[in-house]
Amino acid sequence: MSKTRAMDSKKEQKLKEAYFTAGQGQLIWARFKKQKSAMAGAFVLIFLILSGILAPFLSPYEPTIAGRNETYLNGAPQIPRFCDENGCSWRPFIYSFERTRSIATNFRWVTQINRDERRYLQFFVPGYEYKYFNFDVDLPGTALDFSVPGLTFNVHLFGVDEGKIHLFGTDATGKDIFARTLHAINTSLAVGTIGVLIAFVLALAIGGISGYYGGWIDSFLQMLTDAVRTIPAIPLFMAIAAFIPDTWSAELRFFFISMILGLIGWPTLARRVRTHILTERNQEYVLAAQLCGASSGHIIRRHLLPSFTSYIIVDLIITFPYMVLSETALSFIGLGLKDPVNSLGVMLQNVTNADVMLNYQWYFIPVVVFIILVLAFVFVGDGLRDAADPYGDAGK
Repeated sequence: MSKTRAMDSKKEQKLKEAYFTAGQGQLIWARFKKQKSAMAGAFVLIFLILSGILAPFLSPYEPTIAGRNETYLNGAPQIPRFCDENGCSWRPFIYSFERTRSIATNFRWVTQINRDERRYLQFFVPGYEYKYFNFDVDLPGTALDFSVPGLTFNVHLFGVDEGKIHLFGTDATGKDIFARTLHAINTSLAVGTIGVLIAFVLALAIGGISGYYGGWIDSFLQMLTDAVRTIPAIPLFMAIAAFIPDTWSAELRFFFISMILGLIGWPTLARRVRTHILTERNQEYVLAAQLCGASSGHIIRRHLLPSFTSYIIVDLIITFPYMVLSETALSFIGLGLKDPVNSLGVMLQNVTNADVMLNYQWYFIPVVVFIILVLAFVFVGDGLRDAADPYGDAGK
């Protein structure tokens, strides 16, 4: 018993030493791991982000016109199976089908499944070509145009030996909803990322300068912050939508929407940065840096901002779903991205039709994915916020 108690005391002592010598990031991670909802949200979020990044590889067909299936318009989802009344197979399969119209169905397309004819699933099949790390933005003029060739591939995760497979069904033009959903996740996350980065840079610069210098500089920048906060988003985007010419490419519209979201999303974080720097600028380590001849920019960049880096990261994570929500809402009402760009907002436009709600319920699959994505961000953001608070319940 004495040996066991001695070992337990040594373990407790090591844990205490590890706790007191751990960095801020390690403490936040230790508190974050204790929250089951936040960890579950993190796994779901990582899965969705990887699905969006690897969308060309995971989806067997191109999400635009080149990937349409003209023989399967408004087709129901095709779920692979291993067994049926005809026996089992070690290879997953779907059934072949025939599409017909009749008076009994008011000349609506009806799918007749042939359960005697199987189409077997295959993996790592060749298909359409796609590129990774490919950047091609066609901006007005020539000064800002750039194009970087990417890596070209043509291998996809799965396909069928004959015909096509649509895990989430197809839309009215025969486009694969599974492929569109994965590419939509990638597009919406990309818009949110660009918007958050722009807002992040502006918030750190304006909030840092405002909090460090104070005086008339602080008053002017706070007036600017309040002016940006009072700008109504919907009327602003309505005016922008009227300004954007129809000749703009999808990439340019995407780039422009991302910039606007970032330019109007920085005031909240800037206020928090300013408040923190106002309380930290009179500390002894700042005075020591000033006496050593450090410039104001160096003090803000190397001493003040790193002192609450974890809180900035938490704010970014919490801000991210609002950027995605903004892009989705704008695209949903027709003021954001449009076809042929695949985004969650563009796909949500398809579920407003009463005919879709009654007859084609698989159109709501992207809606479910969108809800899961936002909830995952919310759970992770709340978990990080609680973990970064040393006085909260997560720190006990």
